Amino acid sequence: MARRSQERGGSSESRASREPPLDPEEQARALCLRLLTGTPRTRRQLADAMRKREIPDEVAEHVLERFQDVGLIDDQAFANAWVESRHRGRGLARRALARELRHRGVEAELVTEAVGLLDSEQEEETARALVQRRLPGTRGLDRDRRIRRLAGMLARKGYSEGLALKVVRDALDQEKETDPDGAEPWAGEGELDPWE
Repeated sequence: MARRSQERGGSSESRASREPPLDPEEQARALCLRLLTGTPRTRRQLADAMRKREIPDEVAEHVLERFQDVGLIDDQAFANAWVESRHRGRGLARRALARELRHRGVEAELVTEAVGLLDSEQEEETARALVQRRLPGTRGLDRDRRIRRLAGMLARKGYSEGLALKVVRDALDQEKETDPDGAEPWAGEGELDPWE
């Protein structure tokens, strides 16, 4: 088998090992293009990836500037798309979205502009939809436990305590109005009924 590959001009060595190594700028460009192929990235994410590959800082900076000039890196577009996608898909509030964007290296003013695309009415509407989706799963629990569970879910998604409590209490009150008998469990839930 090795003889056949040698007859065709191949060898047991890989093609990459026969080619001269890429210079740092070519390595940086290739790495950025590979990373940008799968999903959009921020400038800092690309810089961190090049630092891990020990590409010199001045070379990395030059490549990043070039990519930004031609529009392959656009942190504002990244942040705007991130906010839209994560709010619609996961129901995250402005606070959680800002934290995620800062973690990805987006500059503060770009984060502020991106999360500013969500207004407070849209955020409250999303919080209400999240609570409505989770409300049936809390039936059978006492009111205080339901409030804690649902408000905790909203808090983990970045909603303020005040908004979370308001939305949850409104949903529970509305549920009680539409189904006054089914919303609240009996006081000794989880224990055997001594009268049975």
